[in-house]
Amino acid sequence: MKLTPNSTDTAAGPADWFTGDAYIDSIRNPDDQSAVGCAHVRFTPGARTAWHHHPKGQTLYVTDGIGYVARRGGRPQEIRPGDVVYIEPGEEHWHGATPGRFMAHVAIQEADDQGEVVTWLEHVTDEEYTTAPAHD
Repeated sequence: MKLTPNSTDTAAGPADWFTGDAYIDSIRNPDDQSAVGCAHVRFTPGARTAWHHHPKGQTLYVTDGIGYVARRGGRPQEIRPGDVVYIEPGEEHWHGATPGRFMAHVAIQEADDQGEVVTWLEHVTDEEYTTAPAHD
């Protein structure tokens, strides 16, 4: 067993990766013991990731709020607390909060043989974001 005391401050999500304000609490980074990386990501209303993909896929576990997730060529789907989303390896996608609600999720992904966990692409356009479904 290995206990790692919490000593990392919350980081603002980089503007290259997010539209709007998002905050990242790292849970673990891939290392020589495990290729798994994990973070708790909090999105302010309207914030979202840029398009991106993961070489080994990604699992999202929604912890709070209401958000959207979409794959390239697909319509955004609403996600709520307790929902689990699995994104296939290499599948281009984005995720974020609805316009009027915060959303938080735990993101889990595995590094490939080169240590890469994600490839970031262009930002999601307002048009792509506004095709999301209505919500409560």
